Amino acid sequence: MNTRVFTSPLFLGFDHLEQMIERAAKNSSDGYPPYNIEQLSPVSLRITLAVAGFTMDDLQITLEDNQLVIRGRQTDDGHGRVFLHRGIAARQFQRAFVIAEGIEVKGAWLDNGLLHVDLVRPVPQPVVKNIPISRGQTKTSVAPTRVVDGDSRDSNG
Repeated sequence: MNTRVFTSPLFLGFDHLEQMIERAAKNSSDGYPPYNIEQLSPVSLRITLAVAGFTMDDLQITLEDNQLVIRGRQTDDGHGRVFLHRGIAARQFQRAFVIAEGIEVKGAWLDNGLLHVDLVRPVPQPVVKNIPISRGQTKTSVAPTRVVDGDSRDSNG
């Protein structure tokens, strides 16, 4: 059975999306730490993770190939302490969120055991490009254009 999402010939160049979907499915299997995703406005999001017991030095946030990766590793501070019951585990975690192209991480902060990460999704500008049509078998190259003060010119002049 074929489980690939983008098998239609109308989806050209979307192989990387399939890989991102597979990575997201793999990362969602562990429920620790719990998190919320809020939409603060049409262009801004906030991810909040419950990371009680972690300090800022125990946490790391990176952006790797369209993945926002949040890692936590607590140092074991139980040296010399005798626990009659240890229900708060000092466990490490890695939580990855696949984010769309163009989304920017605006900042992160730790407050009362909650790690907040703010993201901004800029409004995309529509792109329209005219493709010249040639006659017969002649091949034409499409020269990139640049916009100078609202005037479109080819890259040769």
